[in-house]
Amino acid sequence: MDPQNTNSNSEAKTLLTHAKTLRLHTGNLVNRSRLKKKCPCSPSEELQDCIQDTLSDWLSATKPPSKDFPDTLDCSIPQETDAITPEEREELRVSVKLFLCESVPSSIRDAVEMVCQTLAVSQLDSVIIAPPWPLEGDSQSLAHLQPAWEELEALVRSQQIAAIGTSDLDKDLLEQLYNWAQVKPSSNQVNLASCCLMSAARFQEAVQEGTQDLSIADWRLEWVLRYSIIVKSRGIIKAKGYLVRARKAIP
Repeated sequence: MDPQNTNSNSEAKTLLTHAKTLRLHTGNLVNRSRLKKKCPCSPSEELQDCIQDTLSDWLSATKPPSKDFPDTLDCSIPQETDAITPEEREELRVSVKLFLCESVPSSIRDAVEMVCQTLAVSQLDSVIIAPPWPLEGDSQSLAHLQPAWEELEALVRSQQIAAIGTSDLDKDLLEQLYNWAQVKPSSNQVNLASCCLMSAARFQEAVQEGTQDLSIADWRLEWVLRYSIIVKSRGIIKAKGYLVRARKAIP
């Protein structure tokens, strides 16, 4: 057995056994040469590859503390993160799509604050929200969307977001939301292929592969945020990446 793999397994078990929350940042995928060589067939496969590689790289560079293990693990590769300087902010557009895996409106604020801190910006140019799909047999409704939309509106009022949008809403539901909302949706992105992005089983598989530990505890996704930073004048992507938050499942 590879000693390095054995060491990674040991560190993963030590850190993840004690942690209750996992926050992961893939870093700028434009600069990650290993990932650029891959051609994932779907956003879900791209995200799975990113989670695996980020966990693996982070664990290989991290040693667990001798005591006081953290409840929250922040897994990121500092050199892979491109913070935005104040001088270049006006030249860039920062866009976000937030996939909620649970109906917890406060997750929206958590995600927005995390991406703003990560990219060193005070405001996002646009946020598109993909709320969790209703339980089987139910359908999406305005009541289902309202709590999340109210949280987005509060973030617009506090100037943390400039514009907010929806995804994959049918015409009737979009009209209902538009008529009810105080801050109107600026767009309705339609992309059914990535509406759910990642299943619970696929996320757990990514954690197992990234930590090289098939017996790792069960982790549940709370949300996935995908961001892109575009140079306005040239229309090119300067940076893109994912932020992920998960919690350990209670047995």
